[in-house]
Amino acid sequence: MNVEMLTTDFLDRAVDLYSDVVGVVSHEGTEYTYAEFADRVNQVSNALLEMGVEQGDRVALLSPNTHYFLETLYGTNQIGAVFVPMNYLLTPDDFDYILNDCEASVVIADYDYAHNIEPVRDEVPAEHFVGYRADDIDGEWTDYEEWIGAQSTSAPERPDIDEDDDASVNYTSGTTGDPKGVVRTHRTEQWHALILNQHMEISDDDTYLWTLPMFHCNGWGHTYAITGTGGTHVCQRTFDAESTLRRVREHDVSFLCGAPTVLNRLVSYIEENPDVETTGDRDVRIATAGSAPATATITTVEDEIGWRIIHIYGLTETAPVITTSNSPRRLAERGRNLKVSQGSEALCTDVRVVDDDGNDVPNDNGTIGEIVVQGNQVMDRYLNKAEATHEAFNAKRPGYFHTGDLATIDEDGMITIQDRQKDIIISGGENVSSIEVEDVLYDHPDIAKAAVIPTPSEEWGEAVTALIVQKPGAGLTIEAVKEFAGERLARYKIPKVVEFVDELPETATGKIQKYQLRQEYWEDEERLVGQG
Repeated sequence: MNVEMLTTDFLDRAVDLYSDVVGVVSHEGTEYTYAEFADRVNQVSNALLEMGVEQGDRVALLSPNTHYFLETLYGTNQIGAVFVPMNYLLTPDDFDYILNDCEASVVIADYDYAHNIEPVRDEVPAEHFVGYRADDIDGEWTDYEEWIGAQSTSAPERPDIDEDDDASVNYTSGTTGDPKGVVRTHRTEQWHALILNQHMEISDDDTYLWTLPMFHCNGWGHTYAITGTGGTHVCQRTFDAESTLRRVREHDVSFLCGAPTVLNRLVSYIEENPDVETTGDRDVRIATAGSAPATATITTVEDEIGWRIIHIYGLTETAPVITTSNSPRRLAERGRNLKVSQGSEALCTDVRVVDDDGNDVPNDNGTIGEIVVQGNQVMDRYLNKAEATHEAFNAKRPGYFHTGDLATIDEDGMITIQDRQKDIIISGGENVSSIEVEDVLYDHPDIAKAAVIPTPSEEWGEAVTALIVQKPGAGLTIEAVKEFAGERLARYKIPKVVEFVDELPETATGKIQKYQLRQEYWEDEERLVGQG
């Protein structure tokens, strides 16, 4: 039997089996059973249809971790429209680019972030702007609760949706600075969630706390996996250690996610508050990705906080999960240090490390190659970027997605990232294009040359670091550089470290040798990528 794999299957199952279970707890504490949540999803669908949204149209959302993020996702997908979650840390110029690139017909925004849409709303194709708590937003916005409140809770008639139809577009930083829209189909999203379910050990009695931003690969698939399995979503708008621990206790949370930066902030908070309770009645596990957590961090989280760490690896283009070190068999054999590696391939996923000719490198844990992957969870394409799509799937080994991450692989198939081929910095779990930051710095009238590289950081894994040669007679300060960058870049892209140098190493053709610069900063590290 061949049945279409659709994102709508997850909420349908939750309503069929868990209609009376609390499915979603809002940031403010309002509880919705899955039946009540589905009613609100239907209202979102009906409101979109009344606005004229048709199958294939894009609906963009700018929101932190909220109940209405989940409502908008399902409400969009069940009418065959395409969900476009946006990173709330971006700038108006970024949103201008994204909304034009995806040709969004509707924009829904949170009251804390809508001010970054307002300056560009006349420049984008969207005709409808809906705001959560619209009274708190400057400009003309339709209030979200009034918008859905006027609609029936009856399920709309669903169009014929094919599993290969677009379900979502997730934007990621490009190496040239322009964001790339990662197109994910209903089929890839469903595979994504099923693989996640297996490796995150999700069950119907799980209570999942949203500390990971929902916009990241649709929350790494937990928007689907937790729902379809019948667990409970507890929404927390953004991460802070005190609120996270309070919600863990109050809601008896069993599962959450966070980049190594989140782990480090939790460790710091508990060191300052040693008597705080870190669990409810149940054991807690936390999944982490981005840069590998440091061994000391793993030890502290597992031994002192009492949470079990699951380390995964992937990219926006791969859903993200393509490897995990969550292997009880290997952990028993090799110990906790295994968790600093990216681990072995996920279920139904073919992950290889290849040389420049596309051949597998030896499984000797020493030879470095690029990670490439085949899997049903891998993206369909980059939106409006046919050339970049072709390159991503054909650069060295045709038919495999090329990650740009350089790694070794051992006799057990365990992969450990050593370096990056792409000009990307992963700082606090966010991807930063070093070229984009350099382009901004070169706009400063007193900067002659600039190189932006990752440097080791205990807090961030990798710190965005700017090495700057000033023009003769200039008197720049570190604060002035950061302020200049801050006026033009999202907060997480602003250099955390600024150093003034007399010169930068260059090739004979005048290209800055960033690899040499990176080696100078990473010479005491085991690898050229961060461990938070």
